Amino acid sequence: MMRQYELVERVRKYNPNVDEDLLNRAYVYAMKAHGQQTRASGDPYFSHPLEVAAILTDLKLDDSTIVAAVLHDTIEDTETTREEIDRLFGAQIGKLVDGLTKIEKLDLVSKQARQGENFRKLLLAVADDVRVLLVKLADRLHNMRTLHFVPLDKRARISQETLDIYAPLAGRMGMQRLREELEALAFRHLMPEAHQTIEQRLHELRSKNGRIIKKIEDELTREFQDRGIEAAVTGRQKTAFSVWRKMERKSVSFEQLSDIFGFRIIVGSMEDCYRALGVVHTKWPSVPGRFKDYISTPKQNDYRSLHTTVIGPGHQRVELQIRTAEMHEIARFGIAAHALYKDAVGDEGREDLARESRAFRWLQETLDLLAHGDSPEEFLEHTRLELFQDQVFCFTPKGGLIALPRGATPIDFAYAVHTKLGDSAVGAKINGRVAPVLSHLQNGDEVEIIRAEGHVPPAAWESAVATGKARAAIRRATREAVRQQYAGLGRQIVERAFERAGRAFSDDRLKAALMRLARPSIEDVLAAVGRGEIYSGDVVKAVYPDFTEERKTPQAPMAPGEPGWFGVKANANVVFKAPGAEGEAGAIPIRGLRGDAPVRFAPEGGAVPGDRIVGIFTPGEGITIYPIQSPSLTAFDDQPERWLDVRWDIDPENRALFPARIVATAINEPGTLGALATLIGETGANIDNIRFKAHSSDFREMTFDLEVADLKHLTNVLSKLRASPLISKVERMIG
Repeated sequence: MMRQYELVERVRKYNPNVDEDLLNRAYVYAMKAHGQQTRASGDPYFSHPLEVAAILTDLKLDDSTIVAAVLHDTIEDTETTREEIDRLFGAQIGKLVDGLTKIEKLDLVSKQARQGENFRKLLLAVADDVRVLLVKLADRLHNMRTLHFVPLDKRARISQETLDIYAPLAGRMGMQRLREELEALAFRHLMPEAHQTIEQRLHELRSKNGRIIKKIEDELTREFQDRGIEAAVTGRQKTAFSVWRKMERKSVSFEQLSDIFGFRIIVGSMEDCYRALGVVHTKWPSVPGRFKDYISTPKQNDYRSLHTTVIGPGHQRVELQIRTAEMHEIARFGIAAHALYKDAVGDEGREDLARESRAFRWLQETLDLLAHGDSPEEFLEHTRLELFQDQVFCFTPKGGLIALPRGATPIDFAYAVHTKLGDSAVGAKINGRVAPVLSHLQNGDEVEIIRAEGHVPPAAWESAVATGKARAAIRRATREAVRQQYAGLGRQIVERAFERAGRAFSDDRLKAALMRLARPSIEDVLAAVGRGEIYSGDVVKAVYPDFTEERKTPQAPMAPGEPGWFGVKANANVVFKAPGAEGEAGAIPIRGLRGDAPVRFAPEGGAVPGDRIVGIFTPGEGITIYPIQSPSLTAFDDQPERWLDVRWDIDPENRALFPARIVATAINEPGTLGALATLIGETGANIDNIRFKAHSSDFREMTFDLEVADLKHLTNVLSKLRASPLISKVERMIG
């Protein structure tokens, strides 16, 4: 375990003005606070925060961050309070420790909702102070280094989590060295056999090619010296995890990989980078399409370097990276290499860091997703999309540079420029030519977006775009469009309800009743009515508390001698007649049938006046009315005693509606449901229920349970729907 003076000396090596007293007080305080606590390995628990602090001293971080690392588990695992940390070590350190504590309150687990919620907490804490992320990554690294003491099932979960979130996050922050170690440790625990095999093959290759590597290093160094370029050339080998990932991605064997070895060339200035590139390309032929200039267009994690691949000695492909010492420092330590954040406290410091660091700017843009109310699962999904993607660089017509993940479309481009541009996008021009909005963009493409005000992005775009920002915005716009449809439908229902009640309706009156309806806005009330969450009569009562709704009372039982069949009144819209009976008088007594036998319609499609109908009697339940052509009637072929002749007996003075079911195949786009509902409503039919079934990304099958007056009315509804451009096919369902 690291001693007190050793911690101070580690910091003093890069910071001669170290606050020795602060470090000593933190060391003693944390040691006493953790007391006799131990880790899974049996070591004193206090050894863990010390190792986390040691990792951060390798990154040359400021005193406050080192102290926060030493104290980071005190609030969570001991009796220490935030107030006590503030009093003894200052509010800044207290805020850092508290930020880490909030993350630790729920361990990340495999369930996406909890994992997503904790990841939100992490990024929200990081937004306040990026040093929280640096301590968290160091904490995870030490936990991974000691993971072999943890039970196997927990080991696999933590390793997968590290590969899914923490390693890519370290990469996005530009901390390549830390990312590689996290990946290597997680790979070793998740796939021990694959890890061992690849490590063995790499060792054999290193032994075999050692002389060639040394030869290339010497040749390059000599070439640079002859041209007056000071350069340090070092050979390097890909990590086992990066080799495995490339084998998986390209579906190739180990022997088919051609760039396992590479060389890093560190020069004194940016100008020397391009001079060194000229030397390399003069000495060996370059591989077409393998040159990348990340100096003029840095990656989003601030990485800057020249990449090229040449055909070197022995006709082997050799990958080279050329950069300055400063670029190399940022490539290794990423955001931790920025001096700005070390002294930057508060909003001004964060703004400076955002200007200087693309990585921190990406982090802030990712946090914008939090403001839009996405679920934890969606947030995690969007962020993973952002973490794992490689990049392409595209240009606006005015020359602005937009970095996007590989596989991005013009829709992603539009949302990257501005959400309003994405929402109104209807077309695109790529390099001056009209192209589909879902085309995949290539490096260097110039993209112009064609807009249409009032346009709503189709829901199908959500599965076609590559960025989390675009997905979130499309989902949000789709939700809002659906909400507007429900609100429009709700307004019609509410206005009719007030009209039936004989009361005046206005938005001002409804606004005054929002408290009674427990909704924050008029729009929310109307949408809730449209969705069936609030009954329209309750809205009338909320606006007019003295209003009493008069509901129709159930039909009274039939009086003795009153015309009708089986206890059902003659004016109940149908008249029943048993087979063989003459006329419509004289009921047939049926044992077990009560005097108030219910009548219902076929559950799968109903029946309407104009249909030829038949009744099926079920003792103890009542009579079910079927259209004569119903396929369900075949189930009663061998039970003729249950069949009843039935005819319609409609009261023209008392218009009633009857159940019917239709199935429509409609275009899947925002506004379809509202348009079809309006069309059906205009015919005077009522929608009782709707069900959806996905046919494809472009079409949805909608099943409508309607209430119509008769067969002519239903035919009119079908005709209107068939005339709609939104409908591919519509037909009546008879069950």
